[in-house]
Amino acid sequence: SGPPKRFPVAAVDDILKDVLGSYLREQPYEPARCRDMAKDIAEVIKARVKDLMIPRYKIVVVTHIGQLNEQSMQIGSRCLWDPASDTFSSYVFKNTSLFALANVYAVYFE
Repeated sequence: SGPPKRFPVAAVDDILKDVLGSYLREQPYEPARCRDMAKDIAEVIKARVKDLMIPRYKIVVVTHIGQLNEQSMQIGSRCLWDPASDTFSSYVFKNTSLFALANVYAVYFE
């Protein structure tokens, strides 16, 4: 049997936009600072997703912050999961000097 309530992807999308925007809007790219911020942002996202009180979902949050300077980057991920109950949310933020990618994977736990 699947989850009693679907994972609220739209609500999580809003959390990602809000957290990335508020933390990074004015932030220049500095490697050491951005390394710390990637961890902090992941923690804040995880806490806010947990606050939605969605039962029986395991949450994985992955954040990347990189310098924006005419370089390209491809990130791939693969998961073994059930498309009927498991899902993800993803958001990319850019300012003048950096980009940030946040992914939240929601895996239903039977």
